[in-house]
Amino acid sequence: MEMLIISGLSGAGKSRVAAAMEDLDFYCVDNMPVALIPKFAELCAATRGRYERVALVSDIRSRDSFDELFKALDELSAAGFEYKILYIDASVDTIVKRYKETRRRHPLDVEGGGLENAVRREIKMLEGVRGRADYVINTTGLTLGRLQRTLQRLFGAGDTEKLRVSVMSFGYKYGIPMEADLVFDVRFLPNPFYVPELTEKNGLDDDVYDYVFSSDQAREFLGKLEELIDFLLPNYQEEGKMNLTVCIGCTGGHHRSVAVTEALSKYLEDRGHEVECIHRDISKS
Repeated sequence: MEMLIISGLSGAGKSRVAAAMEDLDFYCVDNMPVALIPKFAELCAATRGRYERVALVSDIRSRDSFDELFKALDELSAAGFEYKILYIDASVDTIVKRYKETRRRHPLDVEGGGLENAVRREIKMLEGVRGRADYVINTTGLTLGRLQRTLQRLFGAGDTEKLRVSVMSFGYKYGIPMEADLVFDVRFLPNPFYVPELTEKNGLDDDVYDYVFSSDQAREFLGKLEELIDFLLPNYQEEGKMNLTVCIGCTGGHHRSVAVTEALSKYLEDRGHEVECIHRDISKS
């Protein structure tokens, strides 16, 4: 079992890191009490492989909790569990700015000593944890995309670094899919619905598919769409995006959008992308 202990400064981004680790197939638990870490590891191990990658976010808020953390880590080692510590850091100015923007109170600023003093006090308290960390990530000036790329580089396994693409057909009469990242309207293409022998069929049928792509507009559109997607995918991936939903819409979601969605999905699959082809409204009347 791969176990990662995530600690660091309040406001440095531990919860954001945990969310990104979930995309890397880690089972994440936020604010795990340090005394429960060994018992939690035993429970995960007892599932016989169900939780192979685990990330635990643990805050250190007092001197006593240092002893608890190091005791818990010693118990893990004694029980044969391997673990790594990821420390999330940031500059004092960055953390102060983040707390001011969110209007939240720093957990150590309970006696009215001021936000900056609370941050500096926490930095001092966490020196021991930072010194034992296997990885340190400073989030000062780090965009979400760059943070995700850093985590992918450190903890990505297998195909987890690949951008997963969903291509979805839909009908405008039923609304644009809420999960859409990109939406393309193909209602300008010739409509098979008005061809009597094609009305009751859909874009999965060869004769409907062939009818849609018998037009110069459809072939030119598909070529330009493929070119655009080829440009966008590596740029989205560079920015750290891991899932992209491309939606193709026509009036009812039966004919044109289905055919174009099938064509684009096959194009992406042939280029080695991980693709899910979805026809949201194909069965609706």
